[in-house]
Amino acid sequence: MTVLTTLEIGSTITKANAFKLESGLLHHIGQGFAPTSVAAGDVRIGADAAIAQMSERCGLPLDAGEVFVNSSAAGGLRMSVHGLTKSMTARAAREAALGAGAIVTMTTVGAMDEFDLEDLQENNPNIILLAGGVDDGEKRIVVENARIIASAKLGVPVIYAGNSRVRRRIENIFTEAGQPLTCVDNVFPDVDVLRVEPVRAVIHDVFNDHITAAPGMQGLAKLTSHEILPTPGAVLLATELFADAVGDAVVVDVGGATTDVHSVTDGSSEWTARVIDPEPRTKRTVEGDLGVFVNARRVAAMTDEGVDEKRLEWLRAIPNDEREAEVTRWLAKEAVEIGVARHAGTVTEIFTPTGKTQVVRGKDLSAVRWVVGTGGALTRIPGGADILRRICTGVGAQLLPSPEATIVIDRDYRFSALGTVAQCYRDEVRRSFAAWIDSITDTTKLPGDEGPSVNGDVLSPDVTKNNISHGMESTS
Repeated sequence: MTVLTTLEIGSTITKANAFKLESGLLHHIGQGFAPTSVAAGDVRIGADAAIAQMSERCGLPLDAGEVFVNSSAAGGLRMSVHGLTKSMTARAAREAALGAGAIVTMTTVGAMDEFDLEDLQENNPNIILLAGGVDDGEKRIVVENARIIASAKLGVPVIYAGNSRVRRRIENIFTEAGQPLTCVDNVFPDVDVLRVEPVRAVIHDVFNDHITAAPGMQGLAKLTSHEILPTPGAVLLATELFADAVGDAVVVDVGGATTDVHSVTDGSSEWTARVIDPEPRTKRTVEGDLGVFVNARRVAAMTDEGVDEKRLEWLRAIPNDEREAEVTRWLAKEAVEIGVARHAGTVTEIFTPTGKTQVVRGKDLSAVRWVVGTGGALTRIPGGADILRRICTGVGAQLLPSPEATIVIDRDYRFSALGTVAQCYRDEVRRSFAAWIDSITDTTKLPGDEGPSVNGDVLSPDVTKNNISHGMESTS
């Protein structure tokens, strides 16, 4: 038996999970939690405490097996993105950055000027992504933007993913300025062609260097011999493997500071031909104004009730009773509906020489078969499945999942754990997702399992195709 331990170093809580690898499947055998100890100057304090609790619960020695780590502590990876056109290269570069788990804090479109330079210096990102021009396309603006970015002398890694025909010029500019530069394939090499994977891979490498160099985070490198992944990137990788195993999926992660929406789908054949701008099969969006704790007042202002001061008095980071849970549930409902609406594509009508026709802008979610809720607000508070069901309305003004989509609650928040393990055990994670879904839809037990457990506080205890609420123990 092979034992794998995963650590998620969050901004407030560190989570440890243990899996046994047996017969090609990952079986969950234990979990532990502890406060993240960045403020104490060493994340090892919280990590060791979480591992100790996990080991005690499952009877494993503290040093058992391989260790995998993902982290969103130290503020995540802040990126600026600079492209040529809003609908093409800038959007493609932004998709690549978000898909890698970064937080995009600045975007410019077209020729940069001295004010953009001032904004860039004030923004002070951890990494800069420069794109622009299809191959053999626009050159001048891309080269001038490179000169401006190099002149900022921020000393942070810059990735160039633009017109390959000017790559040598870009390299010379940064070499002369003494600034770091990495060149990858053009993120938008031709009209209607997106190539985000090479950029995502480089961003992961930069994140690994950044997170281990951040104050208090040096201990992470001693915990694992594997690459440290940004937590959102791990969740996205898990979503990809989940979709590979069981079909097109959307994973909604509602947190205290942001709401992240991950989708893996090509859309339906009916609407794909009407898409104006290309969309990647794998997409992630981050809504920085939709956190249910840090940004609670902003979310409350978007609800029909508006900011209710008396109601918000019961807001807690971790609710302890039904009154406190009701406030989080109220905010989570709004965060999910707005976050998914921003992620999904819209259907609009335009007039052409042959008459009126419908076109699509954005991501088509109409072919999604599975809608998964993860993160504390959807998994720890009763009602998460009901909240997700509200966004499954099908095609209308937006291309949303159909009412036939199956709702699954990742009650123990294992998507990030399995996504982290997947950097070395992709096939095993994929098979484990398939086994998990088989177990909860067929209500059968895997060898050694306790079987599926339905959260009766959320749904009827009857397991039906469209009403499922399970923790990841269903794979164990």
